[in-house]
Amino acid sequence: MSLGLLQRFLLIAGVFALAACGGRETLQSSRSGDNMTSQSARQCLAGLKSKSVRFAGLPNKSFDGGCRMIDTIKLMDFGTPTTNLGAMTCPLASSFTDWARYGVAPAAKHYLGSEVVKIETMGTFNCRAVNGSRSGKLSEHAFANAVDVSAFVLRDGRRISVLNGWRGSSAEQAFLRRLHQSACKRFGTVLGPEYNAAHANHFHFDMAKSTSNGTAYCR
Repeated sequence: MSLGLLQRFLLIAGVFALAACGGRETLQSSRSGDNMTSQSARQCLAGLKSKSVRFAGLPNKSFDGGCRMIDTIKLMDFGTPTTNLGAMTCPLASSFTDWARYGVAPAAKHYLGSEVVKIETMGTFNCRAVNGSRSGKLSEHAFANAVDVSAFVLRDGRRISVLNGWRGSSAEQAFLRRLHQSACKRFGTVLGPEYNAAHANHFHFDMAKSTSNGTAYCR
């Protein structure tokens, strides 16, 4: 196989590996992060660059059922290693970066006396309806506009999970509640263990605000 054919094969394989749902997909374009389709997305990327955030632009995709990834990126490096981050809209990536830097980092030092060296998530894009159902209103995950955060690993070896820490020691409770409050200032919707049993083990963050008055929905 020639070098050109090998490069083309690897590119196509990488594109299909990004799909996170079983529906048929339509690949619209493959481009760098400097070639977003909307002006707002380009402005957002400029903001990320000014924050010294490394990212990669992803191809636009549409899936059966209405799921889609439009003007999305993959965060490569924003200061804190984070697991399972896939496609994200730029506003989500920007808010997540700010939350990690200005919410998580200082809270860990204040309440736990250590530094967060890893954030664990359950992922971003997922072609499904709200609450994981197969029908009904699509989740913001279906548009790469949401992320679920499950735990934090500290430099001293401790792992603070939402599942155990929310009712854990006083320091763990204070830390996680501070992160929840900080997220409410940066995301459109924030859901945690107090919302329902389905969120007992993670924080859900997305950029969609309340449809009734356009303000953040924080529970």
